[in-house]
Amino acid sequence: MIRGIQGLLFCLKVLGLVIHLPQLATGLGVNDFLYFRVLSPEDIDYIFTAAPAQDFGGVFTQLYEEIYLVLAEPPDGCAELRNAAFLEGQVTLLERGGCSFLSKARRVEEAGGKAVLIADNAYDNDSLYVEMVQDGTAVSTSIPALFLLGRDGLMIRRSLEKHALPWAVISIPVNVSSIASFQLMQPPWTLW
Repeated sequence: MIRGIQGLLFCLKVLGLVIHLPQLATGLGVNDFLYFRVLSPEDIDYIFTAAPAQDFGGVFTQLYEEIYLVLAEPPDGCAELRNAAFLEGQVTLLERGGCSFLSKARRVEEAGGKAVLIADNAYDNDSLYVEMVQDGTAVSTSIPALFLLGRDGLMIRRSLEKHALPWAVISIPVNVSSIASFQLMQPPWTLW
């Protein structure tokens, strides 16, 4: 006989009644996606999908109902972060390329960032998630590192530029298993 909450969740999952286990209680498995919602600016008030790094980085252990998503300077995060003071305690948006994913995450962690989103530098990418893996060095990072589709990163950056804002306000992680599919507010350029 299966007992306790884990047993109940297992039974519900077998019956197809649970899509995702609660992310805050169990952490996020490497094969799952993580979701975040942009709250401001309103023209990109959507729920976005991100893929966690495969073999480095931490997991979200708390819900951030309102936290800044700050654009890194330089955008690829491969040199000293000129806006490091703004990254402390926030989530940072970087672009892929120039150095390893882990190097980018380490720079953000050293600046005091809570997490890093690395958007693909192929701006037309609206469906292919790249597996972010360890770069072979002996270093690691404890902050969550997530891969974001290129089109999503581009649209967030464009909106911030249009409104002359240095950051967006987001909620992360978002548990989408409790939201009806017609209420998901997914970006219109992304197929789910």
